[in-house]
Amino acid sequence: MAAAAAALRAPAARRPLLVASTLLRIGRYLSSTTLPPPPPPHQPNTLAAELLRLLSAAPSWTPDLAGAVSSSLSAASASAADAVIPVLRSLKNPSLAAPFFLATSAASPHPLPADAYNAVLPFLSHDIAAMERVLEEMSVLGYGVPNPACADLVAALVRARRLDDAERVIAAMRRLKFRPAFSAYTVLIGAMAEARRPERALELLRQMQDVGYEVGMPLFTTLVRALAREGRVEGALALVDEVKGSCVEPDIVLYNVCIDCFGKAGNVDMAWKFFHELKSQGLKPDDVSYTSMIWVLCKAGRLSEAEELFGQFENAYKLLDQLKERGCIPSVVSFNSILTCLGKKRKVDEALTLFEAMKKDAEPNSSTYNIIIDMLCMAGKVEEAYMIRDEMERAGLFPNLLTMNIMVDRLCKAKKFEEAYEMFETASQRGCNPDSVTYCSLIDGLGKKGNVDDAYRLFENMLDTGHNANPVVYTSLIRNFFIHGRKEDGHKIFKEMNRRGCQPDVTLLNTYMDCVFKAGDVEKGRTIFEDIKGYGFLPDVRSYSILIHGLTKAGQARETSSIFHAMKQQGFTLDARAYNAVVDGFCKSGKVDKAYEVLEEMKVKRVPPTVATYGSIIDGLAKIDRLDEAYMLFEEAKSKGIELNVIVYSSLIDGFGKVGRIDEAYLILEEMMKKGLTPNVYTWNSLMDALVKAEEINEALICFQSMKEMKCSPNTYTYSILINGLCRVQKYNKAFVFWQEMQKQGLVPNVVTYTTMIAGLAKVGNITDACSLFERFKANGGIPDAASFNALIEGMSHANRAIEAYHVFEETRLRGCRINVKACISLLDALNKAECLEHAAVVGAVLREIAKSQHASRSF
Repeated sequence: MAAAAAALRAPAARRPLLVASTLLRIGRYLSSTTLPPPPPPHQPNTLAAELLRLLSAAPSWTPDLAGAVSSSLSAASASAADAVIPVLRSLKNPSLAAPFFLATSAASPHPLPADAYNAVLPFLSHDIAAMERVLEEMSVLGYGVPNPACADLVAALVRARRLDDAERVIAAMRRLKFRPAFSAYTVLIGAMAEARRPERALELLRQMQDVGYEVGMPLFTTLVRALAREGRVEGALALVDEVKGSCVEPDIVLYNVCIDCFGKAGNVDMAWKFFHELKSQGLKPDDVSYTSMIWVLCKAGRLSEAEELFGQFENAYKLLDQLKERGCIPSVVSFNSILTCLGKKRKVDEALTLFEAMKKDAEPNSSTYNIIIDMLCMAGKVEEAYMIRDEMERAGLFPNLLTMNIMVDRLCKAKKFEEAYEMFETASQRGCNPDSVTYCSLIDGLGKKGNVDDAYRLFENMLDTGHNANPVVYTSLIRNFFIHGRKEDGHKIFKEMNRRGCQPDVTLLNTYMDCVFKAGDVEKGRTIFEDIKGYGFLPDVRSYSILIHGLTKAGQARETSSIFHAMKQQGFTLDARAYNAVVDGFCKSGKVDKAYEVLEEMKVKRVPPTVATYGSIIDGLAKIDRLDEAYMLFEEAKSKGIELNVIVYSSLIDGFGKVGRIDEAYLILEEMMKKGLTPNVYTWNSLMDALVKAEEINEALICFQSMKEMKCSPNTYTYSILINGLCRVQKYNKAFVFWQEMQKQGLVPNVVTYTTMIAGLAKVGNITDACSLFERFKANGGIPDAASFNALIEGMSHANRAIEAYHVFEETRLRGCRINVKACISLLDALNKAECLEHAAVVGAVLREIAKSQHASRSF
């Protein structure tokens, strides 16, 4: 009994002893000259009954149970072989089968028959180690493993989602020279593919080929789908090529799978290739082929190609007619694909017409209704969406959570927040309880509207109802608090997320970093970038783009080069947005030639430059007076069909204006307006500034009038340009009129405007207003410059306000501003006239010092 228990507990390292003992029993059995007499007929049943009694009374295999079973086997005169099969067939606790069988095998003086081994195989899915020992014994005894038993064992493990154990069974059988059943392979390959483990599935297929099985098309199709779904495009293509090179003919199912899977993996061109290839192979595209190809093209936004697949079509009816002409009876899936295509093109009326027509051929399903509701909500046709929802309800398909989530989300995106909230409340009352997706859509909608406090209260309600907060909802809250100027609350949300144990994702961290940079906290933005690694992630392309953009906006664009180099070292594939951030950073740091190089790299790597790419480089070139190059790039962008915006045109207008090429600036303005673009305040300011510097103040005033006629509101800089220009041509009174108009508009003058206006008023003798403005400027925290002081001294002196002028003179000296000779002479004359001789002596001394300084400077 002790020996039997020890054998049962033997570890894997002692399996050679088990094999040796089995061989010894075989030897003894074969060397016997006489066989033992057969037991009486009733004895096996008695032994089986005793063994069943022992096994039924025990919940699990224990040393005591092992001892009892061994004792019963030793004491019985009947053969254990005759008892083991009835016991296994009647055993109610499957976990006891393997240890009971191994104990019986160890205790039996003769090898158990093949039927006994076959009887225990179905139980071995509960104990893989025991299964390997049983297979080893079967291999030594020369028994085969029946295909049904092998298939059932693997299938049981697959049903229990124990794929690694199932693979271990097949590996053990191959190691022991058994041939696993064909269906065992196919079931496991299918399960591996479904579990998104295509590498293991492919390895099993190769094993099938190694053991001599002929692999059919369904299995190849399963593998192609699994590889393509995981982005293993090269592996999938290699498998398709293998099929073409073998005796197996590719069928329509394989081609349809290739179209669908490669399209979903984002490789639309490859999907197109297979669609055309199946026709060249003599196969006729079926309903699935066309539907899949339409769907792929629609998802990729290549709507014109989706139309071209059936020829240019005016409406959905024509598309359907062509489907029927090609021998495809449209199914509800086909209709849904066409409706999706129409929705992408915003052809809502055609979609509704098709929706009514399809009811003759196919019954709309939930997806159909959801597509229609989606496009109606996006088009702002809320009432029609409610009507479709009511129809859906009559069809027994509403309320359901997916439809409610679509309606709430789309209504929020269409800024129909009241309707979205009503939908939320109504569905809840009717038993369709919202989930975290519903809450997230509504929270985001409220936040974008500016109702961030309401959004947060709804967030708390979501938590109270038992829903877990995810990174998506936290991202929305953080972004909306920052956007609406509540950055401290945004920081609190991030801290709360950490406190609640919610792990952020890269999208959340990127959003948080972007918000912090835009709020002007550059160092905090850098810290968040570094923290991404601390959360177990690597910064992605978006992370680096945000970092470059944030530093550029903060005037630290010089770091663009090192960050760009780091992105290259990481092996990132940059998209247009990332490249644009790099280009803008180089341009803002004055490295326009580097930006040019990046533009060329984009072209080589087939990343289409956008209006932002060209706009940054054109602006950079214009700012360093390389206007001819800027204009050539401007023309290149137009030739590529890029829709240039007001910002690009304004950059050129500003550049040409600053170097006095005003006629060219006007031509660009004219071209811009012909394209239907409306000049913004920056455009007008650039042009007016150029005109003022060219002393064409009347032209500048005409531009100002045009600007107001086009409903473009002037800003502080606009008025500053005009006031400065009018003062330059000594039209001070007109300048003061603009000053007053500016104040009425609620605009706050800047330092240049104040000093220009003070000097202008003083020069025309309007000392009272000049002094009043001067005092107001200082009271608002302004610091007058030397020009303001000198103009005020000179103006007061001419107005015979000598003592006041002298006080300004003293203040000028105290502030360390330079007093010019003309102001000193004017003040000296006024003080002498007023007989203020002591003050005059001081001014005279200052005047002599200025004269000495100028003489020394000239001598030098």
